[in-house]
Amino acid sequence: MSRTAKPGPPPDPVPKPEPPKPPGWRAWLMPLALLATMALLFLPTILSGTTSTAAVSYSDLLTKVDAGQVKSVEIDDKGSLTGTLRDGSEFTSQVPTALGDAQLDQQLRAKNVQITGKVSSSGTSWSSILIFLLPVVLIIGFLAWTGRNAQRSLAGGLGGFGRSKAKIIEAERPTTRFADVAGYEGVKREVMEVVDFLRDPGRYAAAGAKGPRGVIMVGPPGTGKTLLARAVAGEASVPFLSVTGSAFVEMFVGVGASRVRDLFTEARDRAPSIIFIDEIDAVGSRRGPGNAGGNDEREQTLNQLLSELDGFDQSSGIVVLAATNRPETLDAALLRPGRFDRQVTVPLPNQAEREAILEVHTAGKHLAPDVDLVRISRATPGFSGADLANLGNEGAINAVRDDRTTITAADLDAARDRILLGRRETSNALLPEERHSVAVHESGHALMAALCEHADPVDRVTILPAGLALGATEQLPEAERHLYSEAYLRDMLAVRLGGRAAELVVFGQGSTGAANDLSGATEVATKMVTEFGLSPALGPVGYPAAEPAYLPGTPAAAAHRYSEATQRLVDQEVARLLREAEEHAVRTLGEHRDALDRLAGQLMELETVDGSLVKAALRAEIVHVPAH
Repeated sequence: MSRTAKPGPPPDPVPKPEPPKPPGWRAWLMPLALLATMALLFLPTILSGTTSTAAVSYSDLLTKVDAGQVKSVEIDDKGSLTGTLRDGSEFTSQVPTALGDAQLDQQLRAKNVQITGKVSSSGTSWSSILIFLLPVVLIIGFLAWTGRNAQRSLAGGLGGFGRSKAKIIEAERPTTRFADVAGYEGVKREVMEVVDFLRDPGRYAAAGAKGPRGVIMVGPPGTGKTLLARAVAGEASVPFLSVTGSAFVEMFVGVGASRVRDLFTEARDRAPSIIFIDEIDAVGSRRGPGNAGGNDEREQTLNQLLSELDGFDQSSGIVVLAATNRPETLDAALLRPGRFDRQVTVPLPNQAEREAILEVHTAGKHLAPDVDLVRISRATPGFSGADLANLGNEGAINAVRDDRTTITAADLDAARDRILLGRRETSNALLPEERHSVAVHESGHALMAALCEHADPVDRVTILPAGLALGATEQLPEAERHLYSEAYLRDMLAVRLGGRAAELVVFGQGSTGAANDLSGATEVATKMVTEFGLSPALGPVGYPAAEPAYLPGTPAAAAHRYSEATQRLVDQEVARLLREAEEHAVRTLGEHRDALDRLAGQLMELETVDGSLVKAALRAEIVHVPAH
């Protein structure tokens, strides 16, 4: 049975010949012209200034003639006189011809002075004309040169205003492969069809299918959208034209559209090829009514991009990849089928993917035997690929500070604390009573996490200040959670308020150290009431916050969609949930006052303890409190 050979990747396109370089002598024209002008202007003055000719008044001239000091004179028809004294020195003077004085002529004859007449030229010499015209010619030439370049700049000349600022990688194709991208197997399968289409577009044509025209990748920042685009180009072995969305927008109207046309022209000349537009929301944002001022240039650029996406041939082998973390702001015309046919979500990595990403970023580093990447992946929920790369780099920096080349688990833990909490302040010394208060506070968090049935187990507790936090209690999830029950959320509130509850139990009053805990607990309780429908008073009603899906923490753009009466009810329910959580924490810690004091004393002595010491403070047995 014969087997048909699978066609390989398309041959490399013939490179375009580079335009001839301008001759080297052209750059010397302007400097030489300036030097010639300076010479014509100042050289006669310099040369004339080198002769020692003294100016003599008419009275002094008569005196010198009477004294017999004058040897010869030369007089022109305008009365200018140049003479030579008998000692060889020269002089100049001016004869007052308007007075009609013949005394000078008689005296010169009487003293036998040689007299010579001279007719002055009434015209202008060629040197004078050249000296006058040459600067004018140079100024006119400079204006013509700048005007030509200014006109060329509107079409892509001076400064490259109209030219695309795409970074074209053709001579060296991207070496990134899918094997270099850890995790994201589902995303790889989605974009693998782009690779197949670029490698063999005939397969799609034979089946009557059309390859993807455009693929837009959406996801939080740092999840590797650009890396995936480079991997697609590397797997397909085609030219890769990379540009950011902000590179299209300029202050001049029409420049962005010109750059879009130039970008797609470059892609057609190098087809098959990939165009990658990063942060496409900078140019593809939703259009408003009419053309309002500054938005006119961006909308013209978007219109040109839409027409280019419709204009190129489907079989030409050009695929447009784009990336953004604000898909809700994109124009609907950009996302319709036929332009960007496919939307691929690149989410934050799960636990298994975080472990694979850590293996990639620690491959070239020396890790100590106590480093457990599985434990680190469990301790970094919500970390993106960029965060994990930064984690490995910060761990290496910590090792270098201690003059080591091997990265230990303590280095990675310190790096995680720095990313989450900030730089540890070794000089931020607390007062003894403050240190005791922080120890009691963190002990309350740790004990509530150990005593609540649905809470995540405690990994480490510290009272060392870092960033704005005076202490920290770190919990380590046992598994990656995607769904949270009401019991888990209530226990989360109790753990958040455990620090304040411990202060109330031990000192009888709270402190400002619970400000961050109260803010986080209030945010969780508010979502329980308004979004999750976990309030009996409001019932199964949801009021989701209008914030971007992939940029958490951004303030909501729209106002609340409910009345003031509903807002009052929401506030009452949030306060009820927080009050119940605090009462539960105060009651639980009061029942385990001995364990609270014991753990606080250990923290005062050791400053940092792990989860095993928290269990030991509870007499080696975790007592589960019934759900409330």
